[in-house]
Amino acid sequence: MKKKIAIQGVHGCFHEQAARLYYGDDIDVLECLNFEELFTGMNERNADAAVMAIENTVAGGLLPNYSLLHKYEKKIKGEVFLRIQQNLMALPGQRIEDLREVHSHYMAIAQTREFFKRYPHIRLIESEDTAKSAADIARFGQKQVGAIASVLAAELFRLEILEESIETHKQNFTRFLILDDQLTVAEQDIDKASVCFTIPHRTGRLAQILSVFSYYDLNLTKIQSLPIPGKEWQYFFYVDLKFEDYAHYREGMNAVQPLMEDLQIMGEYKSCH
Repeated sequence: MKKKIAIQGVHGCFHEQAARLYYGDDIDVLECLNFEELFTGMNERNADAAVMAIENTVAGGLLPNYSLLHKYEKKIKGEVFLRIQQNLMALPGQRIEDLREVHSHYMAIAQTREFFKRYPHIRLIESEDTAKSAADIARFGQKQVGAIASVLAAELFRLEILEESIETHKQNFTRFLILDDQLTVAEQDIDKASVCFTIPHRTGRLAQILSVFSYYDLNLTKIQSLPIPGKEWQYFFYVDLKFEDYAHYREGMNAVQPLMEDLQIMGEYKSCH
């Protein structure tokens, strides 16, 4: 029986591409309209696992998704880094000069505006999803209409790629988290952890915590703060740590815990890099 993975978006989107990169092609996907549905899909047993974007090298962190991780307490079991390659596609036989409109998600349009300056006759139209824009062209047989989407979308909907990699910034990567209760990560493979905590209002407390991380050779690769609803000027800190020795990491966490409040280990897993 195929594993069912919850993704944000529709078939052919970058979330599905990330899911296939981690699990392989032999999967089913549960299409979700928003990120919270990833978690409800798992809780209601409509999906075995979920793949969720958490940060992008161009756009930064997806802040609401950190809050969802804290709210639903699903453990991170892995990660995937996917290069976001935007491609211009249309029905077979179309040329760029034939296009009058190109549809895609606003972020994909923002990432490719420089390319379309060469084609001022093309009107760029925002849609809810990159892959859905491609699917609609195939479904309705839309001529003179293009979409900006992934290679996977072109393959699934049998569209022709008119121009590959039209994004302005080529070093554009998105990091996706693997949320899968059925996965067990062997201790010897664990070299990364994601943790969340708050700190009391004490001078230098965050600096003390960072010093302990440094002393135990815990490399801080990400720190993100978010306000706590209903508590003025108080914040959750989300931190990613990389390390070479799991036992040393556990010693470091035991040493630093008295300096923190509401510590939550959100996942211990094998890093992608």
